Amino acid sequence: MAGQTTTKTYNAALYCRLSRDDGNVQESSSIQTQKEMLMRYARENGISNTSFYVDDGYSGTNYNRPDFQRMLADIESGKINCVITKDLSRLGRNYLETGVFIEVYFPEHNVRYIAVNDVVDTDEQESADFTPFRNIINELYAKDTSKKVKSAKRARVMSGMYVATSAPYGYQKDKEDRHRLVIDERYAPTVRMIFDLAKEGKGISAIRSHINMLHILRPSAVNPNGYERHFDGEDDARRYEWSNNSIRGILRNPVYAGHLVMGKRVSPSFKSHKSRCVLPENYTVVKDVHEPIVDPADFELVQRLITSRRNTQTKKKPFENIFAGLVKCGDCGYAMTLSKAHRSPKEELIDEYGYMCNNYKTFGKSADTSHWIEARALYESVLADIQKHADEALRDNSSMVDKLLKKAGRAEADKRKALEKELKHCRARLSEVDKLFQSLYEDKINGGITERNYQMMSRKYEAEQTELEVKIRELEEQNRAKSDEEENAEQFAKLIKNYAGVEELSASLLNRLIEKITIGEAKEADGQRTQEVKIYYKFIGNIL
Repeated sequence: MAGQTTTKTYNAALYCRLSRDDGNVQESSSIQTQKEMLMRYARENGISNTSFYVDDGYSGTNYNRPDFQRMLADIESGKINCVITKDLSRLGRNYLETGVFIEVYFPEHNVRYIAVNDVVDTDEQESADFTPFRNIINELYAKDTSKKVKSAKRARVMSGMYVATSAPYGYQKDKEDRHRLVIDERYAPTVRMIFDLAKEGKGISAIRSHINMLHILRPSAVNPNGYERHFDGEDDARRYEWSNNSIRGILRNPVYAGHLVMGKRVSPSFKSHKSRCVLPENYTVVKDVHEPIVDPADFELVQRLITSRRNTQTKKKPFENIFAGLVKCGDCGYAMTLSKAHRSPKEELIDEYGYMCNNYKTFGKSADTSHWIEARALYESVLADIQKHADEALRDNSSMVDKLLKKAGRAEADKRKALEKELKHCRARLSEVDKLFQSLYEDKINGGITERNYQMMSRKYEAEQTELEVKIRELEEQNRAKSDEEENAEQFAKLIKNYAGVEELSASLLNRLIEKITIGEAKEADGQRTQEVKIYYKFIGNIL
């Protein structure tokens, strides 16, 4: 290719691109290297009419690059009839879209395409035949790089490092360690106020109205670097207008309980620049990393209250479902859903409702039985149990603690057994991956595998090694942690005795005390109907 002269006059676009992972504010030296190479090639091949198109800091999987789009516009208008890049990957790393440009778009617009280092020239059929294979290799590289970046980021978060660009409202980055969050006392009181209002049973709209009335700067008006953002003219007042999403985002964010979170949004593919939201229960959470603004127990209480309000405030269910999110089927584990009984109106609304297994309600008898329980029966059963344990704790606190410790000891043994089993499995897999890595290296030395395939497989094994090492460290820390059953028993006894003499249940009370309630299938014997209701309390679980 070098040294040939052209008989056709070309107006060439010398296109340069650098990945966003390597880009910076100033033009990169790598871009300058590309420029020099392309200019030298054009000069040596008699192409004198050239223009540079440069995208510095843009991924090859994204074709919506400013100068790439400008180049396409110039092709459409007839200003450009030749495109030259350093290699195929500079044009793009998505083999399907890159192939469309090379095999369809450029030919349709009478544009010659040249990739210097890959020896590709669409005017030469032989080089064009190998182009699709090179495009596939470029895409595999981009895919592998994406996995490696995600794996590295996950490993950093799992080790307790905060990796986001800016700190969340109420926090700021530690000046001594940019990967650690510290409380920003200018805005943390607002966060605490929002959680306090939620604990009182206030809804998101009511909280927003209260905050707006106090004329407090909204999160988007606060710059992470420590100064207030101002809007222009009449819009300046909007700095104090909070939205429901702002309130909800704070109440749902585990960062305020001292935890790090990742995986709130996921992309369906490394090629896609769209992402979808993930449910809070599916977040990856690393607990107790930094100082919390709100007590973790209060954070969990608020999550339950938000769920309770969401499930009960509908036109179809005027009955206040204070057990929302707490009641589960004792056999299949599905949630028990509130259902209205097919009967005439009663004097009290509670007598018109009951709970049935949602698995049964959705799929019928092929999935499960109904496990039906009257709302009144559930209410009275739970109230009686709370009163019983509260009175016992009030009368003899130490006796209750002793009883709970005996029960907790059995549960702790089961927990540690499961933990040791998982740890053993992770260690075995890590040893297996180490051996695979060694075998892979030997195959490379003996010529049994190509360098490209070796690099691809080694990256895969390195990513798995990193994930396993992080998981093993987590499990080992849990295994080394001292049993806290005594502290939990004392906390529960202290908590429950505050409800001695309670006469009425509420969603707030239930979510403070109870983890879940399971309902067994009703049984008939000697004309008597019996049904097991198991209550799992906070800190200590079910009290036998």
